[in-house]
Amino acid sequence: MPDLLIELFSEEIPARMQAKAAADLKRMVTDGLVEAGLTYAAAGAFATPRRLTLSVEGLTAESPDTREERKGPKVGAPEKAIEGFCRGAGVDRDALEVRDTGKGEVYFAVVEKPGRQAAAIIAEVLDQTIRNFPWPKSMRWGAGSLKWVRPLHSILCILSDEGGAQVVPFEVDGIPASDSTHGHRFMAPDAFSVTSFEDYEAKLKRAKVVLRADERADLIWSEASNQAFAAGLDLVEDPGLLAEVAGLVEWPVVLMGTIAEDFLGLPPEVLTASMKEHQKFFSVRDKTGQVVRFVTVANRETRDGGKTILAGNQKVLFARLSDAKFFWENDLRIAKEGGQAWLDALDNVTFHNKLGTVAELVDRMARLSREVAPLVGADPDQAEQAARFAKADLSSEMVYEFPDLQGLMGRYYAQEAGLPDAVAHAAQEHYAPLGPSDTVPTAPVSVAVALAEKIDKLTGFWAIDEKPTGSKDPFALRRAALGVIRLVLENDLRLRLDRFIDAQLVRQKVKVEASLTHDEMAELVDMIAKHGVFGAAYRTMKDAWSSADKPLSNGFGALAATVPDKSSDLLSFLHDRLKVYLRDQGISHDVIDASLAMPGNDDLLLLVKRARALAAFLQTDDGENLIQGFKRANNILTQAEEKDGVEYSFGADVKFADTDEEQALFAALDAAERNIAAAMEAEDFAAAMTAMAALRAPIDAFFEAVQINAESEVLRRNRLNLLHRIRTICLAVADLRKLEG
Repeated sequence: MPDLLIELFSEEIPARMQAKAAADLKRMVTDGLVEAGLTYAAAGAFATPRRLTLSVEGLTAESPDTREERKGPKVGAPEKAIEGFCRGAGVDRDALEVRDTGKGEVYFAVVEKPGRQAAAIIAEVLDQTIRNFPWPKSMRWGAGSLKWVRPLHSILCILSDEGGAQVVPFEVDGIPASDSTHGHRFMAPDAFSVTSFEDYEAKLKRAKVVLRADERADLIWSEASNQAFAAGLDLVEDPGLLAEVAGLVEWPVVLMGTIAEDFLGLPPEVLTASMKEHQKFFSVRDKTGQVVRFVTVANRETRDGGKTILAGNQKVLFARLSDAKFFWENDLRIAKEGGQAWLDALDNVTFHNKLGTVAELVDRMARLSREVAPLVGADPDQAEQAARFAKADLSSEMVYEFPDLQGLMGRYYAQEAGLPDAVAHAAQEHYAPLGPSDTVPTAPVSVAVALAEKIDKLTGFWAIDEKPTGSKDPFALRRAALGVIRLVLENDLRLRLDRFIDAQLVRQKVKVEASLTHDEMAELVDMIAKHGVFGAAYRTMKDAWSSADKPLSNGFGALAATVPDKSSDLLSFLHDRLKVYLRDQGISHDVIDASLAMPGNDDLLLLVKRARALAAFLQTDDGENLIQGFKRANNILTQAEEKDGVEYSFGADVKFADTDEEQALFAALDAAERNIAAAMEAEDFAAAMTAMAALRAPIDAFFEAVQINAESEVLRRNRLNLLHRIRTICLAVADLRKLEG
């Protein structure tokens, strides 16, 4: 079986496109070959800045002969139908066969296709691949019609086996396939021929081209780390930058340079951001964490060992860092004045056209941070102060130039403004966590502001009906919801989220619809804080204002009609994200549903404690068997209630228990009810599960010895009431009806 080697050689391919382009080449070619009847053993795709390469091993030499029978129209059908069938099958009318199918005579066509040589199939597949390649951006050049990411210079396409290699003959837009390619643009530009993938890779390396991107990345990282270590320094890890730089060079040459003394006073993150953003340099830091040198990767060896390249890079870097220093010094001046100029500027920055400016966002965050603070152990004054300063750096010159530094620069500026350390750290940490692997803030002030920021974002976009749909989530609301979940769970916070969601929805709806007066909004939010839910707060305020003959604005009732639904919908969204979070930790969705169905499900920590205890309980034999006993009791009771049209909720009486097993179940239920009630009061779900497990044996024995539908109506009713008691006691722990199996 021959091996196939393809190389598409062009001008430089942008680094960000190379990995996907290599994967697309592999997918399109191999899919086309398989569809045409060829099989293969293995395939690998590679990319450098100037070439896409595909190696296919163990390709079949030709496609198999095929024979296909196609059923056509009935004999006597219109001539146009028969002619159309013949055209579709590619046969003449005379070649049709007539067969009796038992439902009449039908025309059949037998289509036989002889196998084809691999070379012919490859030529067709590769032609279509090149002409329809899915580049994010492409261009035309010269007089041809071909579009490619950059001008395509040559196509290498050979089939090789033990007998040698042969070129697959075809051309695309005047570019013929051949067995030759070129090495490094500067160090080995001449063409050379290859006979196999092994020969190709070896000759490329001799021509100063490292084919594999992971090998180039390893070479860069190893050499850069060694040079930093030799100087007593550490290389700053940056996997994204490493992958990008590996896509910029075919022959990596690592050079380490120095940073001028003028710039060593800049924050290390500023130096790193500036060098990465503009120059694609790696940062090198000393043992104190200060960035003092940089690493650049050239694409060629030079006679002077890279001195000229390094000097040019240092010159350009000086100009870039001069700009960064200018921004830093200007920002420091404003920060030392308290940053008020930045805060004032936020009035002119739109957060969302329906949700107002960033200044209005900050005001809502500040109010919510103060409300959350006591429940997370934070000082309310510091929490409000931190929320009001948290977005100040968005107006700074440094963050305007380097948006990725938002938050981090806020910490530096808060420190320069003389604000407390807790406030400064909250300015940096209030965005966190930004993803499932990001660190969660633990400082109380940071936690309060981070929660306020995310709850405000969620309630704001819920208020204007901009919820995620399908895979679309332009405002990163799923990430915000996961952030709330992780902040609560990883900091062991007991929060009733309904209260804060309702309060913030009121603030958001007031902004969107201007439906309340300031006094109404303030009093309603205070009522929500007192009652914990919107509904009770609304009724209390309405009654109080009516009795005092205070007129309510027209929008007050409209607000009452929308906030509860939106609040419930948002809480359901948080629960959906919680399911995903817990499922990744091995807790099944039905266990979560059984816990969600219980009261207080806006207290995420309580909910998760219940779910984890239930999941552990179900892993035991007692747990599994008790659930089956519970379901049997529930099913019998439900069927009886539907049949009789009554609810058997009256207390079962032990005096009607005429078997030992029945009396034992009464005693077990009495004990379990006491123990479960005490455990639930203490929120000790593990103890509640243990108390419930004690019911397994008496319930099993009861069903083995006792007939529920006794002839005596008194006994039957009493036993159904006993089943109701089983259901009620078990449902006090979790809604076991939600469990599968």
